[in-house]
Amino acid sequence: MRLDALQLRLRRRTPAQAGELGVRLCQAHLGQVYAAYAVAALPVLALAFATSELAGWMPMLTIWWALPWLDRTILFVLSRAAFGQRTTPRDVWRAQRTVWWRQAWFTLTVRRASPWRTVTEPVYLLEGLPLGPSGLRVRQIRRRLIGGGLMLTHTYAVAELCVMAALLSLAVWFAPQGSGTNVMDFLFDGSGGWTALVLTGAYAVAVCLLEPFYVAAGFALYLNRRAELEAWDIEQEFRRAFAA
Repeated sequence: MRLDALQLRLRRRTPAQAGELGVRLCQAHLGQVYAAYAVAALPVLALAFATSELAGWMPMLTIWWALPWLDRTILFVLSRAAFGQRTTPRDVWRAQRTVWWRQAWFTLTVRRASPWRTVTEPVYLLEGLPLGPSGLRVRQIRRRLIGGGLMLTHTYAVAELCVMAALLSLAVWFAPQGSGTNVMDFLFDGSGGWTALVLTGAYAVAVCLLEPFYVAAGFALYLNRRAELEAWDIEQEFRRAFAA
């Protein structure tokens, strides 16, 4: 870890302050994040919508299940951005063995059930430890972040529901005057598979909009915890002082 190249100013922060730092990091590199995210997300979305022929509930479940795997692409971009490195979709493609396929089954099974996955995912992706030693490391990182990680996951879950509700309400707002109720009845009457497609589309948009910020906030919580454990903030200040 080259602290001299880190673009973030480390100091002791509360979980809320660390989460805000992550959001700022994501905002500063939003173009890179979304460009790389699209490389992984578009095939998953296509697969999810294709499953609608099997069952109406499968598309949304497929997207939800794939989120930890998709988050790895976002985390890869943000981890490079934190050290001043620019990431293109080609960089993600070249690193696909590490970003997409290493520990993929573990990510889609055990990791899927973790409510604080966004805080501990950097251990698996960035520290490169085998699964056995990484378990000890995860417990060390997570020890003082259980509450913050749970609150972060809950906050973004509520935000996704709000975005979905806002998107669905557009059907009423943009309907011709007096026909809003008829439009909603048409979309959600359960016939023709419209209900599943509409809900999946709204969920997909909400996830694509908010997931990068969720991952960025968790990454900042991880950095904050490592700064606390390894005195990164002190080392960084010493480096700045002696560099001057």
